[in-house]
Amino acid sequence: MEGATGGPARLVCRNVWKLFGPRAGAWLAANGPAPAPEAIAAAGLVAAVRGVNLEVRAGEIFVIMGLSGSGKSTLVRCLARLIEPTAGEILFEGRDLLSASEAEMTRIRRHKMGMVFQHFALLPHLSVLENVAFPLEIQGMGRAEREERARRMIALVGLAGREGAFPRQLSGGQQQRVGIARSLAAEPELWFLDEPFSALDPLIRREMQDEFLRLQRMLHKTIVFITHDFDEAIRLADRIAIMKDGAVEQSGTPEQIVLLPATPYVAEFTRAVPRAKVVRLGSVMRPPEGPAPARSLPATATVAEAAPAFLEGAEVVGVTDAAGRLVGHLDRRAVVDLMLGG
Repeated sequence: MEGATGGPARLVCRNVWKLFGPRAGAWLAANGPAPAPEAIAAAGLVAAVRGVNLEVRAGEIFVIMGLSGSGKSTLVRCLARLIEPTAGEILFEGRDLLSASEAEMTRIRRHKMGMVFQHFALLPHLSVLENVAFPLEIQGMGRAEREERARRMIALVGLAGREGAFPRQLSGGQQQRVGIARSLAAEPELWFLDEPFSALDPLIRREMQDEFLRLQRMLHKTIVFITHDFDEAIRLADRIAIMKDGAVEQSGTPEQIVLLPATPYVAEFTRAVPRAKVVRLGSVMRPPEGPAPARSLPATATVAEAAPAFLEGAEVVGVTDAAGRLVGHLDRRAVVDLMLGG
């Protein structure tokens, strides 16, 4: 995606904390700026988010991942101020959300933020069309306009013709598509998705990932996506942040996370990830020499995506930039070395 990893920061969080317990804010103010986990526990407090610093760039898919209890869902709820952070700054398009009134936050959530959660939360007594149009009705949009936009969103997620169906008449994957269409109806500038596919069967989950990537190629949303599945993360993410015990252990591209783990925890977390799935051709190509190969792939493709060309007999594959210009050659030997752990 053009600009996905190099665009301006749309969402910034600086030293964000969320402690649960009595007088958590006063305690943190007296013991900050970075109290040790042992001191927090000794005070009878629970640290769900600890000193998180992140930037989410315009147009990128930023994945937050970690094991259950790592704080990823709490962090996202803090970013949208569905939960009040204990301390820190959260800037959305330069506006400090923590200084915004509740009425202003409600307007921002209704008009600029979209949210999709693991549980579809469709209204069972409303049709697909009515479910998708519901947030627009809350905004005060007229019936004809909101239904016209809802129909466009329903078609966008591949459910044209099912506008009159009720949630109970849909499969799990179809219900999740309705949830995505409902979230997109408000045309959000920032989109939060909290494990949206984890309740789906593996085949349907893969299909929904494909659908999600298709939508992103069309819409170029700024997305914060939560998952605990590394395969899902490396398939979807422009950048990843890995959390442990409420803190971010490392953030970077999937390639950086796997090849250059910053901590022993990240190294262990990514140990089983095949390198070929994350290493981009631009990282292992050599300068082009001689005639252009018969087959070329973009520099952003992974080695795993290039492997079939070598299985079909190619010795060298061309590597191209975003404009389609030849910028390198990838040899069979380099692919074999990488896939064998070299």
